[in-house]
Amino acid sequence: MTFDAHKVVDRTSAVWQTLRRWPKIELHRHLEGSLRLDTLVDIAREYGIPLPAHNPDDLRPFVQMTGADQSSYIHFLSKFDVLRQFYRSLAVIERLTVETIVDAADDAVRYMELRFTPHALARQNEHTYAEIIRCVCAAAAQAEGQAPIRVRLIASVNRHESLAIAAEVLDAVLSVGDSRLVGLDLAGLEVGHPARHFAPILARARQAGLHLTVHAGEWDGPESVREAVEVGAERIGHGVRAVEDPAVVALVRERNIALEVCPTSNLQSGVVDRVDRHPLITLSELGVPVTINTDDPLLCNITLTDELAVAHVGLGLPLSALKRHILTAARASFLPPDERAALVAEFEQALAALPA
Repeated sequence: MTFDAHKVVDRTSAVWQTLRRWPKIELHRHLEGSLRLDTLVDIAREYGIPLPAHNPDDLRPFVQMTGADQSSYIHFLSKFDVLRQFYRSLAVIERLTVETIVDAADDAVRYMELRFTPHALARQNEHTYAEIIRCVCAAAAQAEGQAPIRVRLIASVNRHESLAIAAEVLDAVLSVGDSRLVGLDLAGLEVGHPARHFAPILARARQAGLHLTVHAGEWDGPESVREAVEVGAERIGHGVRAVEDPAVVALVRERNIALEVCPTSNLQSGVVDRVDRHPLITLSELGVPVTINTDDPLLCNITLTDELAVAHVGLGLPLSALKRHILTAARASFLPPDERAALVAEFEQALAALPA
């Protein structure tokens, strides 16, 4: 039986209501794991997609971790077998992007770096990577006009897919050249797929002015984190298994490389076996920059408010520490220096004004 955040989090509690009002920053959220159940049913009906169920409640166990699932990356990733069927047109991708951003804003996320995988979004249609990327950029601009949120975008490539796909995605990102595109993410299966194979592509992205984040130290050990740093990662997606090696902890601390930690995802995918054993607090106490994120709100059935509440109630993190982690996210954002400094100042003022 997998971890259920809602057995820890009480959305009627004063603490949860307080956290919901806090302004927040999200640095690690995947578009493909952030969709609305109702929208999936609508799209399936419109495009005749054969689903295992055709109402939101019955569809839930096929796209979301539930009590019937084991806590393992196999069960976690299996949900994408259904989710990858939905990207049938640019109109669909636009709708899903807008809804994902509006949902984040509704949770008082005021700055978000949303990552998306062009190859995954192109599989069910005949559009090029560049067309997909332009669509996501336009949808982000549209969502910013509808909700109080600023969005930057990170294009993801998977390490278990070919170098050719990654190179083509990077080419498309650079050809589009939208200012909202701030980074490249190396994601996918860690075990058996070393990040060093993608080093030339990551180096070219950096030379072109893109920031780099690499999923590491999630389903593989601390050496995966070291390798991600060696190939140029400025942030680490998850990275929690760095705690297993003091030398790796020292490396990320000394280079000020922020970890994009997603506690509920870590528990549901089997990285951590119990909420009170999650290493977030230990890593923070060791001086590692730590941020708190959702990863995949649909799969995990959470919001960022829920994730902060899990950290507070389940891990015992004080509210003052949650504020520090939000400021860490501001400082780790992939913004130009002047915009990053303005974001930090904005959140310092907003968080200081909150009741103790």
